[in-house]
Amino acid sequence: MQFIEAQNFKNQDFTKKSLAKAKYDYCTFTDCNFGNSDLSSIAFIECTFVDCNLSNAKVDLTAFRTVKFSGCKLLGLRFDVCQKMMLAVSFENCVMDFVSFYGLKLPNTVFKNCQLHEADFSSSDFSNAVFDNCDFRLSTFDHTILEKADFQTAYNFEIHPTLNRIKKAKFSKENVVGLLLGFGIEIK
Repeated sequence: MQFIEAQNFKNQDFTKKSLAKAKYDYCTFTDCNFGNSDLSSIAFIECTFVDCNLSNAKVDLTAFRTVKFSGCKLLGLRFDVCQKMMLAVSFENCVMDFVSFYGLKLPNTVFKNCQLHEADFSSSDFSNAVFDNCDFRLSTFDHTILEKADFQTAYNFEIHPTLNRIKKAKFSKENVVGLLLGFGIEIK
């Protein structure tokens, strides 16, 4: 496999010409379009994606090892089919509707100012994760490990306490209603 190190890719449209199957170390991708592209079996190590579109990209067995996404559009991205070994990601100011983290172990992951509408967190481990100012409208938490996770500024979530592990997770008085919706009680 080709090895590409410390390169900057800017304003490139990888929907027209595919990104080379390679191992990318310490690379930065800025304003690039990967929408619906095939990124399968590519390795991204210590890489940063800034203002990129990765919506519906195919990421089967793709390695994301200590990868930062900032200002990216990640609609429908299937992290659940990525290479699971050493998977480590962080997200800031990203639109992540319909993403899937199903069955993944991603403790300590940081999400900051992200929109996660209809995202799937089922059967995953997000213990010690930080969800700073994130919108979880219609997202699924089912048998999810959220112990010690920080939801203090998150909103629009519905997390059923008996179906998920939330011991020592942090919530604010304003958003604690998201823990009670599944019980069918009225809160006034």
